[in-house]
Amino acid sequence: MNPLSGIPSILVVDDDPDIRELTADFLARNEMSASVARDTSEADRILSGQRIDLVVLDLMMPGEDGRQFFQRIRLRSNIPIIILTALGEDIERIIGLEMGADDYMAKPFHPRELVARIKSILRRTPPAMPGESRSATKRFTFGDFTLDMDERQLRNCDGSLVDLTSGEFALLLALVGHSPRVLSRDQLLELTRGAAANLFDRSIDSKISRLRCKDEANPRRAEFIKTVRNIGYAFAGAVKQTGRDPRFS
Repeated sequence: MNPLSGIPSILVVDDDPDIRELTADFLARNEMSASVARDTSEADRILSGQRIDLVVLDLMMPGEDGRQFFQRIRLRSNIPIIILTALGEDIERIIGLEMGADDYMAKPFHPRELVARIKSILRRTPPAMPGESRSATKRFTFGDFTLDMDERQLRNCDGSLVDLTSGEFALLLALVGHSPRVLSRDQLLELTRGAAANLFDRSIDSKISRLRCKDEANPRRAEFIKTVRNIGYAFAGAVKQTGRDPRFS
């Protein structure tokens, strides 16, 4: 969130100048601040110099491609990322989402749809507002873990970070925030991806398996994330919420 204007700051990384200009103009007309980069070197400079709330990233670029850049970002940040690519094949979409992308759009795309998807993601992962007190930070605690919604982080009792992809964080937040409600795979897809949800996509199962390896003492005998046969999943651990969020009130 831009601390001066109070509007979301979006970084568009694409080597096509027409797409950069069109996207930045449309974002500005929809009350968003847009920074643009023609390659990953420019994107690195922008990310190191200012607060960015979401990245729109083209995969196919000269030099370091979007996949390599994506992986570098994920090593240090859970910032939301929407992938753009001219490749519309299902396998490319699945690879992108499994990498931890929050959404995926194939070119050509309509700027209005991109804006809708950005707003959907930012609603699920709202940035801290200017002047917001740290005491108002929204957190969930369960077992030995603290899930921080503003920082988009999961911490252990000793303060160490648990390495989660953006997709894994969104899935855990959906489960914890709706505990003890049972959520179907379709509901989880909708909650974690919004407009990107594909009701035939079963990547939820693989993300659940990875989450259990990270927050369960024994992934084969899950204490927190329970499988409800023929329905979906539920978070069974005792959850305490600090701060409030309208999605989970």
